[in-house]
Amino acid sequence: MPSDSQTSGPVDARVLATAPAVALQTLYQGISKAMVIAVQNAVAAQQQANITAQAVVTMGVSTLYAIDTATLGQAAAKEIGKPQ
Repeated sequence: MPSDSQTSGPVDARVLATAPAVALQTLYQGISKAMVIAVQNAVAAQQQANITAQAVVTMGVSTLYAIDTATLGQAAAKEIGKPQ
């Protein structure tokens, strides 16, 4: 059983005993929150990059389909008919 000098002083002995643990717990929580935010930012950036890449591929395929085959045939005929 604690004596009066241990519990009635200006600073409780239990407060002193738990202070390092509380300080580390606060530090660990802060670090873990920062890590979670960093991972969330990385996931969001990756999703945006994937959306951009998909848009680029879609526009490329659309452009390929939009080229008229007659235009391609004329260009090929010009290339074939060039003297070497």
